[in-house]
Amino acid sequence: MKDGFIKAAAASPSLRVADCAYNRDQIIQTFRRAQDQGAALLVLPELAVTGYTCGDLFGQRTLLDGALAALDEIITATKGSGTLLVLGVPLTVEGRLYNCAAVIQNGKLLGVVPKRNIPGYGEFYETRNFTPGPGGVQDHSICGRWVPFGGDQVFRCQQLPDFCFGVEICEDLWVPEPPSGRLAAAGATIIVNPSASDEATGKAAYRRALVEGQSGRLCCAYLYADCGGGESTTDLVFSGHDMIAEGGVLLSESAPFGEGFVITEIDVERLAGQRRRTNTWPAAPEGFDKVYFQMELSPTPLTREISPTPFVPQGEEARSARCREILDIQAHGLKKRMEHTRCPGLVLGVSGGLDSTLALLVSVRAMDLLGRSRTGITAVTMPCFGTTSRTRGNAEALCQALGVTLRTVDIKKAVTQHLSDIGHDGAALDVTYENAQARERTQVLMDLANLTGGLVVGTGDLSELALGWATYNGDHMSMYGVNASIPKTLMRHLVGNIAAQSEGALRRVLLDILDTPVSPELLPAKDGEISQKTEELVGPYELHDFFLYYTVRWGFSPGKVLRLAETAFAGVYGREVILRWLGTFYRRFFAQQFKRSCLPDGPRVGSVALSPRGDWRMPSDASAAVWLREVEELEKTS
Repeated sequence: MKDGFIKAAAASPSLRVADCAYNRDQIIQTFRRAQDQGAALLVLPELAVTGYTCGDLFGQRTLLDGALAALDEIITATKGSGTLLVLGVPLTVEGRLYNCAAVIQNGKLLGVVPKRNIPGYGEFYETRNFTPGPGGVQDHSICGRWVPFGGDQVFRCQQLPDFCFGVEICEDLWVPEPPSGRLAAAGATIIVNPSASDEATGKAAYRRALVEGQSGRLCCAYLYADCGGGESTTDLVFSGHDMIAEGGVLLSESAPFGEGFVITEIDVERLAGQRRRTNTWPAAPEGFDKVYFQMELSPTPLTREISPTPFVPQGEEARSARCREILDIQAHGLKKRMEHTRCPGLVLGVSGGLDSTLALLVSVRAMDLLGRSRTGITAVTMPCFGTTSRTRGNAEALCQALGVTLRTVDIKKAVTQHLSDIGHDGAALDVTYENAQARERTQVLMDLANLTGGLVVGTGDLSELALGWATYNGDHMSMYGVNASIPKTLMRHLVGNIAAQSEGALRRVLLDILDTPVSPELLPAKDGEISQKTEELVGPYELHDFFLYYTVRWGFSPGKVLRLAETAFAGVYGREVILRWLGTFYRRFFAQQFKRSCLPDGPRVGSVALSPRGDWRMPSDASAAVWLREVEELEKTS
């Protein structure tokens, strides 16, 4: 449970219809399996103690007494364990029969939640046997224990308040206003659903969409346990389709007619943090009871996949679709800006690097959308002290392949004169030497834009902005920054996706650009090769993008970011390397905010952006001390 991770499981034990003793043993066996695997929470199907398909046998006292006795023995079997168990059972309360979920831990019945929406349509006829659960919560005697009974209750861990769950049962999810909405508003970060959903053609996909959608809409985790093998097949077949989703993403799923057991970790800290940032999140409804339980806080080994590239979708098809979508957003943003300013063309610097390549591809797309000639794009290559023949050649070949207007402005003389004017000898390869080149290039672009009536397109990306790896009033400035919310790790896939769809000269030059080391080329080349490699100076962009995502998008602490990074980059980067660059990230991220406070306009394309007018508003003089102290403490324990 450290860092907010809760290991949770959903299972469909093999049952026998109306054989409560057999079902009891299967439930206990499944509970012990989940316990052995470290689960803090296990949910089992609807009416698991008896089986869902008992029909009018639910009117038999013998069955109901057997269910009550089995429930009592299951409660006793959990004694000594902190694992929470939620399972379905029929219970008689004040003369009425309810379809219930019992919440059990450590030999105690914490509470009972009755099903509210009782279906009586199609293949379902529960209204023949069961009464809809009442509103509110009252104490009733069940299995010789006085426990809260009702739907308006959530169960919360005293040691980790973000670990809070509520219960709805099967049909409750399928109605227009599921109870889980109120449960989430009352604080439940996890919704558990003991269910009995029979199979039919296409139903598994719809069921999956419901679970994913509800977990996304409520910013919660959703545990869905479906009835499986052992239910009657007189008219229906159940497949044991168990699912665990979090925030709209399916984390784990048992294939229909498969094993019927899924287990993974849920990040309740992440869910609670997202709710805090959502000011439309509803106030807690009145009248809800909170049932508290105890659970020892201990590290939860991570088995869920932690992608080392959180900005990049997994899977070639999803990645390709995302790339097309992003290019459309960028191009349409630029198109609108051109229409609004009535500018006849575009001006941008091309270096033969990734950033300027993507900006040029976006510019071409915008001109195509406007139905204008690509020659209205003035692409400028500005060689200076560190420019290599490879990057210059690629810039020229790219412009030729795309059919844009290419201009070459050699800035060596201008920069040399400027350095002399300010008293710099031109020999010291310092920050003045480097930034003078970047600022001269921006001046050239701005003046050419004035000359042609064009608009300067910015090429800098999100990763550079996060680290402040841009020259203030140099490449930091433009009239519209199309790459401002594109991280470096995603940039490669955007350009690569276009390369894959291209042929001939364009494909060849794009592939070579992708193979070129990232560099500002502000220091003299060595033997004609790039001498200044960005990632050797500020650290690997894949690490910094990872840090950026979990720091800005989710607000995680340095310790949690480190833990996730160690999992994601296992076998690639060790703890000491990750900590070194993590410290660099926080230092630069805080120190360089002033560059982000005056960014030009640019389209937001994803869930992380640093525009001072949108997603990220931070004082330029905020202190990084608290974050860096935590990094230092982590270094001491390495």
